[in-house]
Amino acid sequence: MINMNIGKVTDYFPTMDIIDSNIKDKLEKSYKNIINKKVLQADVLASLEKIDLDDEDFYNLLSDTASNFLDKMGKIAQDKRVRYFGNNVFLFSPLYIANYCENSCRYCGFREKSNIKRAKLNRNEIEDEMKALADTGIEEVLILTGESERFSSIDYIANACKLASKYFKTVGIEIYPANIKDYEKLREAGADFVTVFQESYNKKSYNYYYPYGHKRSFVYRIDTQERALMAGFRGVGFGALFGLNNPIEEAYKLGLHAKEVQRKYPHAEVSISLPRIRPTHGADKLDFCEIDDKKFFQIMLALRIFLPFASITLSTREDKDFRNLAIKYAATKISASVDTSIGHRSKRSKDEGDEQFEIADSRSCDDVIKDLKSFGMSPVFTDYINL
Repeated sequence: MINMNIGKVTDYFPTMDIIDSNIKDKLEKSYKNIINKKVLQADVLASLEKIDLDDEDFYNLLSDTASNFLDKMGKIAQDKRVRYFGNNVFLFSPLYIANYCENSCRYCGFREKSNIKRAKLNRNEIEDEMKALADTGIEEVLILTGESERFSSIDYIANACKLASKYFKTVGIEIYPANIKDYEKLREAGADFVTVFQESYNKKSYNYYYPYGHKRSFVYRIDTQERALMAGFRGVGFGALFGLNNPIEEAYKLGLHAKEVQRKYPHAEVSISLPRIRPTHGADKLDFCEIDDKKFFQIMLALRIFLPFASITLSTREDKDFRNLAIKYAATKISASVDTSIGHRSKRSKDEGDEQFEIADSRSCDDVIKDLKSFGMSPVFTDYINL
């Protein structure tokens, strides 16, 4: 049995921005008020008849009772997907430029104590990697680093964003949570979107999986999307790592988090990522909360119905067949030509580093495009015009 009573989750470290937000408290209160509800089949059917769903309807669709109505949920989700996104599937690729980390996530290959080969690309190496990625046809890049401001400073990441703007029409970043002034600098350098996974929305689970490091601050992390939007970013991404905790709780709070931010910042583009835990080097041996394909698919359908305008991203943590299925009903964005290691694309870097996790779908960009077209989907590299 896992002992999750380890220390106390830190609210803020001295250098962290504190913003006026009640979203964290709203998520806790909403889940506390609904957790003991016994969902009946009639509740699920009533929720499926609605056009605009409230929080309780969303919980109904996530419930085990709703698993008996996947066909009906699938039809409604697919209708909403086609209505608001057509058959379009947006393609992007991650680019890891450094894997140094100062956190201690028990399940992650990048964590500080992990005995992996560390690397940090210099300017020329970053540009070589970007050229190699752009040659595949990708027009949207997601720049990633380990969570270490010491090794991957804001200036270092900003320089990478400036380079990326030369080769890609859309630039996203997935780095450590930062302050508003830092996000302003990154936006001015060419970044368009900020993605940060909360990982777990359950405080006890969060407390266990992150023993030390700045990631200990649960509230600072949960406020990240708001700080990015305050800094002028046009879009933000949310995510929970499924396998760390009860999937219904994680999905419920994830969906509510995205909806509350969307309500508070109506101009913002909202994206939701749904990763499942994957094998990696250097992780602790842990007992995860397994989530099977059926439940995972149900969660995607529920999110699509609850948040019809949100982009839903499915990464290469999932295999080809599952991703192809999810795209038809709920997902709107997938990665292609993925490599989670450092400096492997161009093969010109002297400083190659190990990967963060093992991927399950290694298709090239061309292979992904071919498969999407085979079942009537339309690959889209970007829908933005840079002026």
